Amino acid sequence: MGLLPMDFDILPPSDDRVFKLILTSSDSKPVLMDLIAAIIGQSVKDVVVRNNELPPEDTEEKAERFDVNCVLDDGSQVDLEMQASRIQEDTDGSYRNLKGKSIYYLCDLHSSQSAKGLRRYDRLARTYQVTFCSYTVFPERAEYLNTYSFRHDKDGELLADAVQIVYVELSKLQKIMEKSVNDMTDLEKWAVFFQYASEPAARKTVNEVIASKEELQMAGDLLMSISKDERERAVFRSRRMYQTDLASDFATAEDRGRREGERRGAQNRSIEIAQRMLHAGETIEKTALYSGLTIEEVESLRNE
Repeated sequence: MGLLPMDFDILPPSDDRVFKLILTSSDSKPVLMDLIAAIIGQSVKDVVVRNNELPPEDTEEKAERFDVNCVLDDGSQVDLEMQASRIQEDTDGSYRNLKGKSIYYLCDLHSSQSAKGLRRYDRLARTYQVTFCSYTVFPERAEYLNTYSFRHDKDGELLADAVQIVYVELSKLQKIMEKSVNDMTDLEKWAVFFQYASEPAARKTVNEVIASKEELQMAGDLLMSISKDERERAVFRSRRMYQTDLASDFATAEDRGRREGERRGAQNRSIEIAQRMLHAGETIEKTALYSGLTIEEVESLRNE
């Protein structure tokens, strides 16, 4: 039935590799179709995944994309990705890199449609770029689902519905978790599954969510199969260690840069003090004493 054992260590479906494994296995077409239908708000009769291969297992190949690129029965294109790491994001919390990547992926996918026999651009298939985020991208917005399209800057009039960027922020599900499962939308159920399936404290609710839909039961079975696979567990641990080391290296580099900046700032202030004192006719010894520079450094400044 796809229910998750209460005491089993489940791999997180919010991990991008696990996410792709769930959605691209040989048995997961109904799962993928139901998830996409919940996102775009219309029925999906068929889906074909166009990048089913997984990137190399080498953790240093993490730059490879784990997105799920597919085409629907009506020709629409959908690219889904799970964004769990914020290592390469801006320190000011603006997430310009993530937003820029979404736009790049969307434009690349939409413009990749064959121009052979094309006479009108308005007949291109619709393209969706969907990003699930395990962290908050839009703190000023309470909604966990945020969608963007081409609209007029002043009055919001829709220019065209040919493209759409969708963000599903899994970090904003606290109020949804307070709902009865019967009151949850299909997309809310999927979001709860991706965010909380690996957390034992939330497993009772997750299992209620899984039991409510056949496709979620299938997803639960796929997740259990992946979690029991020792090879996949080893890959997950290796990638997680690599990401942790990378985050540590980034933090160390930031600290080193901050200290170097402070050192240079102090040095510049000392030089400025020394220059002013020398300009005022103070002795080299007094200038060195008050500026903190060495006599040799003060002498060099005077000679300059």
